[in-house]
Amino acid sequence: MAESASATPAATRRAGEVRAAHPDLALARTFLEVLEHQRRLARGTLANYARDLTVLLRLAGTVRLAALDPAQVRRFVAQLHAMGLSPRALAATLSAWRGFFRWLVRHRGLGANPCQGLRAPKAPKPLPKALSVEVAQRLLAAGEGDSPPEARDRAMFELLYSSGLRMAELIGLNLGDGRLDLAGGEVSVTGKGNKTRTVPIGAQARRSLERWIALRAQLASPGERALFVGARGRRIAQGTVNGRLKAWARRQGLDASVHPHMLRHSFATHVLQSSQDLRAVQEMLGHASIATTQVYTHLDYQALAKVYDAAHPRARKK
Repeated sequence: MAESASATPAATRRAGEVRAAHPDLALARTFLEVLEHQRRLARGTLANYARDLTVLLRLAGTVRLAALDPAQVRRFVAQLHAMGLSPRALAATLSAWRGFFRWLVRHRGLGANPCQGLRAPKAPKPLPKALSVEVAQRLLAAGEGDSPPEARDRAMFELLYSSGLRMAELIGLNLGDGRLDLAGGEVSVTGKGNKTRTVPIGAQARRSLERWIALRAQLASPGERALFVGARGRRIAQGTVNGRLKAWARRQGLDASVHPHMLRHSFATHVLQSSQDLRAVQEMLGHASIATTQVYTHLDYQALAKVYDAAHPRARKK
């Protein structure tokens, strides 16, 4: 093994530690280091891997990883299912295990991957929740507001809806690094898989960003690089963005279940409805596979179906 079980590498300190007494604990920790430094996975993704590996080692007990077979791993999945884990959560856990064993086979001489061919129970795929065009307009129709926090909130929400950014991409933006080009109407962000893409910024979002940047110094701590900062002057937290959006929606008389990722879904749905250009939407969202983007075509179909049901004389119930 590459290190002792008592070692605490950077990955486990910063992104969640594998907490299980197992003879192959060091292998799990080394794998996390590989994910952090070679694959450059996000902090949250590393924490998920650490949690899933902890579960695996605890279920294995004292059995070495090299001795596990598909039947045993299948029993582990059944145990987790019986404990109430959803099919979606089981699929994510099994995917993490599969990746870990694949690495063990390639780099640590394991004979076979016991997760190969195993599948989690199937679950219905819920469609992403998107706002209608009318509700999105209503959400962002509030006055600009005079305070820096109000200007910041409007700039964040306009940018999320205008450019389809993920939450981590939004809060990761820095001021003055050349990635935000208001004159050119575009912003470059680094998303999943450490891939960088450039997306357009609409006129409304540009105006809101210009107003926020003019007021930003009233909130930001000296030397802070983050474009969006919280009450303490440092980079704004995801929970703060979520809470501010919910409060914003309530003030507009909307359902408080509105969340930041819903603005990304709304961006994708509305652009696709208008352009019918699936490839362009895929590029703007930063999806590695067009199959991920195709879910928005189902949302579009739902809207068309409602129009049909309301308008077609043979569709209405008597």
